[in-house]
Amino acid sequence: GAAMAEARPLRLLALHGYRQSARRLRQRTGALRKALRGRAELVAIDAPHRLPAGAEDGPDGDDPPRGWWFSGPGTFEAGEAAAAPAGLEESLSAVAAALAEHGPFDGLLGFSQGAALAAMVCALRARGDPRFPVAFAVLVAGFASRAPAHGHFYREPIALPTLHIVGDTDAVIAAPLSRELAQCFVEPVVHTHPGGHFIPAAAAQKKAYLEFLERFCPGQGQ
Repeated sequence: GAAMAEARPLRLLALHGYRQSARRLRQRTGALRKALRGRAELVAIDAPHRLPAGAEDGPDGDDPPRGWWFSGPGTFEAGEAAAAPAGLEESLSAVAAALAEHGPFDGLLGFSQGAALAAMVCALRARGDPRFPVAFAVLVAGFASRAPAHGHFYREPIALPTLHIVGDTDAVIAAPLSRELAQCFVEPVVHTHPGGHFIPAAAAQKKAYLEFLERFCPGQGQ
């Protein structure tokens, strides 16, 4: 109706992948942002941890690659059961600060390590953590952390609505890892695409994003 037409778009806090940055995520989500225009807007933030020099992500000296946590000193492997993961608390605090300072936000969109972080935020939110007023999350190429110290995030089913985007030919985060993460949620929506490790925005995915987002109204998460 007329009232809906005046409502603001949903606002999603966007969390980039390991070795990326907010700027890199903005560059790589042009098609997605166009697909969501009028319905949802993305606001990307930088992870708090800069990677050590030599982390391979191109010659962008002005855009040091970043990460949300490490499985070893200055390194990260999604499949590693890290004995001493480092940096997660600072990243949870960074997300909380962004939600408070740049809000209101309605949900999260995470890619790769950012999707894994978003899932952890969902778990805390579902337990009533007041720092994370979000109503849902879109998790692209996500995975559950293998670190035993992070096991508590997945002990009980996470009761927050999620859309999981799984790339059948993802060579970085294999599809079974993303499906395993989806199983940690109460009622996950899983959408599979034939592509690899990227945020897809072709017609089929556009439909999946919009159908999921239609369930939410701005301001629900507060």
